Amino acid sequence: MRKYSVLICVIISVIFLVIATLLYPGGSIVDKNSVGFDWAKNFFSNLFLTKALNGMTNPSRIWALIGMVFNSIAYGLFFIHTSRKIPQKHAELVLKYIGFINMLFTFLIATRLHDLMVTVSSTLTMIGLFYITVFILKTKLLLLKFFSIGGLLIFYSTLYLYGAGDWGLLAVMQKVTFLCFMLLILTIEYFTKSKDFQENEPNRQEVTATNR
Repeated sequence: MRKYSVLICVIISVIFLVIATLLYPGGSIVDKNSVGFDWAKNFFSNLFLTKALNGMTNPSRIWALIGMVFNSIAYGLFFIHTSRKIPQKHAELVLKYIGFINMLFTFLIATRLHDLMVTVSSTLTMIGLFYITVFILKTKLLLLKFFSIGGLLIFYSTLYLYGAGDWGLLAVMQKVTFLCFMLLILTIEYFTKSKDFQENEPNRQEVTATNR
């Protein structure tokens, strides 16, 4: 069960978030009179509101909050588990702390601290992904190298749109980023091992010993 904890949390999170989208009454930043949740115009943050943007009571809120709890646990566990595969002590500690701290900050995105927590959580996530990508680039996992770099670029692009206030495109990119990040963490979690990140360590040690 522990081995599949990240996968289980991701699945539960997606199920609850999808249920929340089905229960959302309506209203978006483009059209407050729209009906239901529009994946191209609504944000996940709309699901956390006490009242939907059309003014109606929002029954999707509790489902979205539960989904967000499992989402934050999944991402936190991912960084903690990945830290154990990294051969460098400094990077291991950084990823481990990001995992623990970001569990709280990611969930707080669903509260009134949304804007601040998006900035804090996104920054920590970017740092963690950057560290992991650096070590992936040192491995022989060619496809994962491209996937990791692509994931980072998509993540950065979405954050740029958020900062620029391009809400129309951001609504779409939010879903793209969510899907890509989810697939990326599951790939790293279940298709990489400690030895993948340690393959170049003996060579490095031999070079160091030779220099001495």
